[in-house]
Amino acid sequence: MMVSLGPFPMSLVVLLVALAIAALVARQFVVPLPGQPAIKPLSTFLDMLMVGVLAARLAFVLAWWPQYLADPWSIVRIGDGGFSIWAGVLAGLAFGAWRARNAPALRRPLLFGAIAGLASWAVLGGALLLMQQSVVKLPATELSTLDGGSTKLSAMTGEPMVVNLWATWCPPCRREMPVLAKAQEERGDVTFVFVNQGESESEIRDYLRESHLQLSNVLLDPFSSVMQESGSRGLPTTLFFDADGRLVDTHMGELSNASLAVKLRRFGAAPSSSPPTLPTKEVP
Repeated sequence: MMVSLGPFPMSLVVLLVALAIAALVARQFVVPLPGQPAIKPLSTFLDMLMVGVLAARLAFVLAWWPQYLADPWSIVRIGDGGFSIWAGVLAGLAFGAWRARNAPALRRPLLFGAIAGLASWAVLGGALLLMQQSVVKLPATELSTLDGGSTKLSAMTGEPMVVNLWATWCPPCRREMPVLAKAQEERGDVTFVFVNQGESESEIRDYLRESHLQLSNVLLDPFSSVMQESGSRGLPTTLFFDADGRLVDTHMGELSNASLAVKLRRFGAAPSSSPPTLPTKEVP
């Protein structure tokens, strides 16, 4: 099951499919009027989408303002997935109603198109999540540790796990790494695992040393097996598993303090403690 479609996260693909469905349904309710310009529901839906995305982002940033204030540039990095869904939906619908206030012929197409688009977005998004949860499991591939041992992610259950797929050459990976490192230090009840994709031990150690990062559970995946098992086609990708090893969420792209905090809320709050480590075995 895919987490991404090429460089695009599946959540974006679902949104674009829902937009296309909304436009197609709206066209069925367009009634041409003599002497009047042709009604183009798609252009209105595109405007509604832009307004909705902007409102969703602003609402999310305001709700998590302290986290964004620590790194103001992260406000414009919308790839962190920080959006308030309800704020976006309401703003987009309100804009559509405003656009149709003086265009009676546009009202029915927008109404039925919006209903079809929102319904398809909810159904497709829910189906995608259910399929990912049923197919993407904790990978059973044996991975190497920096100290020469080996371990399997599937051997670690009993506590929530965040698996970050990354590489040193990936700028978004490097930007989000301090965020994940801080979360690993603060969330002793969650196991954070950093699975490097395709790089050598020396490259990883050099990066960690130069970046002054103290990370636990850094693993080597020289053949990018975990990416293949999870269906990811881009970096960074972060997978969130519950204590029983079931996938509960995914994120493709850079995580900010705020967006990571939202995803970790499903695991509840816990006092700080030493970060859990994966069981390893030495290579003979």
